[in-house]
Amino acid sequence: MAVYEYISPCHFGLEAVLKRELQDLDYEIVQVEDGRVTYRGDESVIARANTFLRTTERVLLKVAKFHAETFDELFEKTKELPWENFIPRDGKFWVAKATSIKSKLFSPSDIQSIMKKAIVERLKKVYHLDWFSESGASYPIRVTFMKDEITIGIDTSGESLHKRGYRRLTSKAPITETLAAALISLTPWKRDRILVDPFCGSGTIPIEAAMMGLNMAPGRNRSFLAETWDNLVPERVFTEARKEADDLVLRDVTMNIQGYDIDKDVIGAARQNAILAGVDKQIHFQARPVAELSSPKKYGFIITNPPYGERLEEKAALPALYKEMGAAFAKLDTWSYYLITSYEDAQKYLGRTADKNRKIYNGMLKTYFYQFSGPKPPKTPKIQ
Repeated sequence: MAVYEYISPCHFGLEAVLKRELQDLDYEIVQVEDGRVTYRGDESVIARANTFLRTTERVLLKVAKFHAETFDELFEKTKELPWENFIPRDGKFWVAKATSIKSKLFSPSDIQSIMKKAIVERLKKVYHLDWFSESGASYPIRVTFMKDEITIGIDTSGESLHKRGYRRLTSKAPITETLAAALISLTPWKRDRILVDPFCGSGTIPIEAAMMGLNMAPGRNRSFLAETWDNLVPERVFTEARKEADDLVLRDVTMNIQGYDIDKDVIGAARQNAILAGVDKQIHFQARPVAELSSPKKYGFIITNPPYGERLEEKAALPALYKEMGAAFAKLDTWSYYLITSYEDAQKYLGRTADKNRKIYNGMLKTYFYQFSGPKPPKTPKIQ
């Protein structure tokens, strides 16, 4: 089996979560950088990483990394790469995305067109062709320039991995499935503990938690672009990955996960999304304002994505809302609560300073994941 390097991007600030996921899959970590992790393995990685990873948007098959400061240098070095090892004679290929940070080459459209020409020149020579039909499988190429270092990868995923297939209906300010899974992973929550999201919107955090509690691989019910790559990936690796994912699902687990939102229509959407995800039996959804949050249970968890007030007219309502949240959370004095927000005065109005707070970039938006730890439950004495 051939061994390749792979790159998976993630939200800035969540690299350690993705690294842990990859280690749990027994992959060798090559490098951890801002917003991405590089790792190594055979072609079965393409199937397993796409099927099992919860916190990345895609899996890229790494082609190369090199230094380039001029377009001539970019053309020549791209042309030298063994593209024939990745793209067959009839393959459809293009530079789908180019990003550039702190580099002399900064025009995405110029980078894309020059690299396409260089790849064509290479493959014309190797395949003895003057014209490419590009009638076969698709090989979209993604490149990132960082301080004049270019990293090139071919996208194996196709549609972004945050699209699990269950979220047909969304609320006004949805959190992505990958970010929700990463936030849950940053807490010590386990399936035997109660979990409440008082601002659940279309249900993403409760649904991701239920999938994690049931050990459901996020990609087990969807397809990936690389399934069409007969030249690189045997069909059996996808069959094996899906069988592995199905075998790992816990069928007889019951959890106490609750999702609340003040909007009845949004709660209806959350229920439909949970049905599509196959976890509706594990989650209780209810239209309820945060002020009415209460529970007789002890040692529970709140994980939530409350309003940030990105619009000016909403910002004025945030002090009162966060005070309300603080009062509701204080009543649950044995609970731990975790919230992601870009609201700078969150701790002030919650009335408590977080034990930890982690900076996470949600796209271009700087947010903080505030972590307020409650007491640990007493250990159950072992029966002699």
